[in-house]
Amino acid sequence: MAQTLVSPPTGATVPLNQLAPEAALRRLELTIVRRLEGFLHGDHLGLLPGAGADVNDARPYEPGQDDVRMMDWAVTARTTVPHVRETIADRELEVWALLDVTGSMNWGTVSMTKRDLGIAAIATIGFLSQRMGDRFGGLIMRPDSVRRLPARSGRTALYGLLRSMLTDPIVADNATGDMTLAKGIENLAASGRRRGMKVVVSDFLSPGDSTIDPNNRPDWERSLRRLSVRNQVLCIEVVDAAEVDFPDVGDVLVEDPETSFAHYVNTSNKATRERMNAASQVQRQRVAAAIRRAGAGHLQLRTDSDWVTDIARFVLGYRRTAAILHQPPQGVTK
Repeated sequence: MAQTLVSPPTGATVPLNQLAPEAALRRLELTIVRRLEGFLHGDHLGLLPGAGADVNDARPYEPGQDDVRMMDWAVTARTTVPHVRETIADRELEVWALLDVTGSMNWGTVSMTKRDLGIAAIATIGFLSQRMGDRFGGLIMRPDSVRRLPARSGRTALYGLLRSMLTDPIVADNATGDMTLAKGIENLAASGRRRGMKVVVSDFLSPGDSTIDPNNRPDWERSLRRLSVRNQVLCIEVVDAAEVDFPDVGDVLVEDPETSFAHYVNTSNKATRERMNAASQVQRQRVAAAIRRAGAGHLQLRTDSDWVTDIARFVLGYRRTAAILHQPPQGVTK
């Protein structure tokens, strides 16, 4: 039986060296389909013209302003008018991840809590997206505040960020605060001025929200849609096995760690379990629909599955669908 079933967790349930097996990730690579902004020469295209290996459009030569070494002699010969060929500056990728560590993320009935599964997902994404000059930063969303971990480049910096997330104090049940997922996403949007990749890791459960109608939009959807306008966004939904398939464990006291709700449920009753499973399924469908409407990628991870395999399978499919999924809104260029 998982310790979190009988008492709240007091620390991480998975060590740092097991978060992201690097050998299993070497052949995987996240596809970045949006042009990004940055300062270092890297593997990703920037928005601004400048020195680089990729050519841009040709334009007429302006004496005294253009470098004659950039003269495009082929276009000049065809048009009989001097033209220069601009290049597009190579830029680095900046990735920011928001980790939800509120009370509901402390739940886990298998080998780890949802919180630690979320950290494992961030570790995997960090290793997959890492290239020369790329930077990875993080935000830890607690009930009363958001802790910002600056974006830095390099493998050592990534391990430091993951260690900070693992050692961040566990949030106690019924902890008070006015921080919501919507506000956390707004903080993520303000975390970096450059357009880049943003990752939101949460169970997407809002305290006191008992709505299971898929057409009823959650309060965080609007913030997520605004974030997707300028960035490539990936939402990682972490769930526990017992949340989607309630086990038969007799009479249990079901409590909400973020509110005062508490109710005894007879899980030995098959009809009761079926109703609970049906409500949970509709709840997940509502989350999936909101993420899809916001134009973000959606990956669901479970505590009873191999997260490396699940992410690998997602990445392989993501390569084929990312360009369509992350099409910018009308009037916004890539």
